[in-house]
Amino acid sequence: MAEKKWYVVHTYSGYENKAKKSLEERIRSEGLDEHFEEVLIPMENVVEMVRGERRTSKRKFFPGYLLVKMDLNDRTWHCVKNTPKVTGFVGNAKKPPPIPEAEVRRIIGQISAGEEKPKPKVEFEVGDQIRVSDGPFSGFQGIVEDVRPDKGKVRVLLSMFGRDTPVELDFVQVEKVS
Repeated sequence: MAEKKWYVVHTYSGYENKAKKSLEERIRSEGLDEHFEEVLIPMENVVEMVRGERRTSKRKFFPGYLLVKMDLNDRTWHCVKNTPKVTGFVGNAKKPPPIPEAEVRRIIGQISAGEEKPKPKVEFEVGDQIRVSDGPFSGFQGIVEDVRPDKGKVRVLLSMFGRDTPVELDFVQVEKVS
């Protein structure tokens, strides 16, 4: 049996979970279990503030795509290609190129890191207008002065008593003002 490799499969965006489930059922029903090792939707945990409460949810790294570790041959190609909600392989339609193992390890590492320490749902940049949504400064508006993604914090200049005051806050305590 050939060595299994990772391939990128394109799905309808928003239907990744259904496509994964359909593909897994199809693999079982066609008796191709030994040709497939894993079907993966790369996701990370993200944290946001909703009505004053921290909420953790999942965000897909690559919406509209699945990673499939499989032994590519005519039968397995047809199995994947004819699965509902799957539009095909990424790359050459008949002979898709596998993605390098190192790239898959990097993505899987990103998934594990996201499970241990969820990322903020919103990314901030210096100069962004923000509103504080949680904590003692709730309701204040300010400007992002410094972003520390490794710590999940921003330093914000808040206007208090007629002067700008730097305050360090968690990402989840502030929201962008549009």
